[in-house]
Amino acid sequence: MLMSTRSAKPSGTAAAAGSGLGGAGAGFAGGDGPADGTGLAPGSGLIHGTSDIAFPLERLIGKASATSIEKSLGLRSVGELLHHFPRRYLNRGELTPIDQVPLNEDVTILARVLSLSTRSMRARKGTITDVVITDDSGGLSSLKISFFNGWKAQKELQTGTLAMFSGKVTVFNHARSLTNPDFSVLPDDELSGQEAELQAQRPVPVYPATAKLPSWKIQRAVESVLRAVDLEKLPDPLPAQIVAREKFLSLPNAYQLIHTPSAPEDWQRARDRFRYQEALVLQTALARRRAQAAAEDATARRGTPDGLLAAFDAALPFTLTAGQRDVGEVLARELAADHPMNRLLQGEVGSGKTVVALRAMLQVIDSGGQAALLAPTEVLAAQHYQSIRAILGPLGEGGLLGSVGSGPDGTAVTLLTGSMPAAARKRALLDAASGMAGIVIGTHALLSDTVQFFDLGLIVVDEQHRFGVEQRDVLRSKASKPPHLLVMTATPIPRTVAMTVFGDLETSVLTELPAGRAPISTHVVGLAEHPGWVARLWSRSREEIAAGHQVYVVCPKIGSDDDGDGSAPPEDDAPGRPLAEVATVVELLQTEPALAGTRIAALHGKLDATVKSETMASFAAGNLDLLVSTTVIEVGVDVHNATLMVILDADRFGISQLHQLRGRVGRGGLPGTCLLVTSLEVGHPSRRRLDAVAATTDGFVLSQEDLKLRREGDILGASQSGGRSTLRLLRVLQHEDIIAKAREDAWKIVAKDPQLRAYSALEAAIEEYLNPEKEAFLERG
Repeated sequence: MLMSTRSAKPSGTAAAAGSGLGGAGAGFAGGDGPADGTGLAPGSGLIHGTSDIAFPLERLIGKASATSIEKSLGLRSVGELLHHFPRRYLNRGELTPIDQVPLNEDVTILARVLSLSTRSMRARKGTITDVVITDDSGGLSSLKISFFNGWKAQKELQTGTLAMFSGKVTVFNHARSLTNPDFSVLPDDELSGQEAELQAQRPVPVYPATAKLPSWKIQRAVESVLRAVDLEKLPDPLPAQIVAREKFLSLPNAYQLIHTPSAPEDWQRARDRFRYQEALVLQTALARRRAQAAAEDATARRGTPDGLLAAFDAALPFTLTAGQRDVGEVLARELAADHPMNRLLQGEVGSGKTVVALRAMLQVIDSGGQAALLAPTEVLAAQHYQSIRAILGPLGEGGLLGSVGSGPDGTAVTLLTGSMPAAARKRALLDAASGMAGIVIGTHALLSDTVQFFDLGLIVVDEQHRFGVEQRDVLRSKASKPPHLLVMTATPIPRTVAMTVFGDLETSVLTELPAGRAPISTHVVGLAEHPGWVARLWSRSREEIAAGHQVYVVCPKIGSDDDGDGSAPPEDDAPGRPLAEVATVVELLQTEPALAGTRIAALHGKLDATVKSETMASFAAGNLDLLVSTTVIEVGVDVHNATLMVILDADRFGISQLHQLRGRVGRGGLPGTCLLVTSLEVGHPSRRRLDAVAATTDGFVLSQEDLKLRREGDILGASQSGGRSTLRLLRVLQHEDIIAKAREDAWKIVAKDPQLRAYSALEAAIEEYLNPEKEAFLERG
């Protein structure tokens, strides 16, 4: 059954009444094309027969048409338009179920005209043409369309006509309606015999479109390009042996059949071909990037058998997990190589990634180098500084004047943040530049031009998804030779995403939690169905405090005039609803009878750095009972005595963020509890996220669920820059087998020919595919 097709990028309103396809024979850009509506203008100097995939559209279909496509879709070249594939195909024999068409969204509907009538306007000159369309369900499901001065509609939309309509469905006088939509009449009853039968079977491609550029106008532009381009001469990115092995269509056939199929199996075969092509292009780009990194020279950091690492291991008050030992051995081998290590370390919240990273840092220091740890927030940087100093003990005091551990048996740990006093910042800069500091921990301040290192041997990036490409590269440039790189994330990544987003990094996973970690129980607190539970939240908090424990309360906003440093609202968020604010909640809790006499403080990203540090230190020392915070505590904060977390308006946050937040409790051997508070009604889409988090503490299960609920573009970050989805036909959750096979092929190609000299078409496809937006996610590692 066919469904409405939602336009990818709504832009303005539908075309004016009766505009149809831009006027009779006007192409799709207001007189830019000839009478056949192709968009090509014979005799106007346009080019035919090109075989250049990067050829400008303007020279094939005219400036006005090309400008329309660029403004609406951002497409400029032949290749970009040919790879703007239909998002689905309509069957002429199955009309769109009108009762399933969504309201207030740009849609494309395939329907048949049930009736047409025209009447004069009462208040001014002109006419209104009312057209009723049906999905052939016996007239029980119909939709009224109104055209103002719709002379074209009067002429073309006669009773029984089959047409596609593009516009926004609204409700008027308690009935669904469509006003002044763009439309295209489809050939239908005028054909007879075998020709009619073939026409009825031919799928209708529906493209990602906009209100100003509907699907069929894109289709006409594509067909114009297909006629003008010499498809047989286009270079094929897929090696011939892969085409033969997989029994893929030839490239010319694939282009023709994905855009102008005669039967469903045509576009299905073409789609399979282009999906694999996309996977191979992407994986070859990643494989080549990794091969280039492996070919770089780096300083081998082999360590010493009786150095800081050995002393640290001997003094550890706990036993490393098997996973920590295994990953540690891998890192040790890669650090000892004379080419850069590039590794992604992912693991559950609290799985001990920091200890693994610290052991790698000590191996580098034993080899005469320095390590830099880049953290996304000052709170997390300060927490790393304190925890690393604490776990190193005397070994972390080397080089500090008068310290017990100064000398060759220790190393200095330095903190550098943007809000440090001038004197402290100057001292930190000197420690890094002189080599006195073996470990330099910092935020974006590490990227400043004034920061220099004596011998930077290892970069550790914590929560890599919070940093951009340029920032990572700036830090790498501060080393005399390419440094080793360790990227850490506590957000579990499914295998297919790891292969696609972080495909240029080797991956290690920590799944085993250290001994002493207590379980965390998570519960959804639905205030819509249980309004009385608000009071219970605070009496439950008082019980934890009375037992000698501590409580986090997390809010999505700082104050009424600020969105805070919480996450952006989910797409299904109710607009305009009030959200919990740190400032308001602190005032509320200070007057809450159940919490009388408790020590309460606020923490958020806009506080003065000194206040933030002092507040966090007080909470860690047990001098505060309850901390009201934004998501600045999301990662890295380690207070063993905290056992309860109350997340207000939890539906405001994503699955991975909720999983990170609750990882702040249950860290000291005491059972932890996380309460996800929501005022949304049962059945609201956002409640599904909360139910998923409450159902399991397995981050890898949650990561799969998270990606099912998110748009594909979000997975690879395209939505952050407002661009189109990074992937065209490939879907990382659905096509693991395709990605894995393409990855294997890509590695063989790059191993045989790292410069791709014998694969020029594949190299060209990589360059065309990797626009700056896509280059960014490849560089995340």
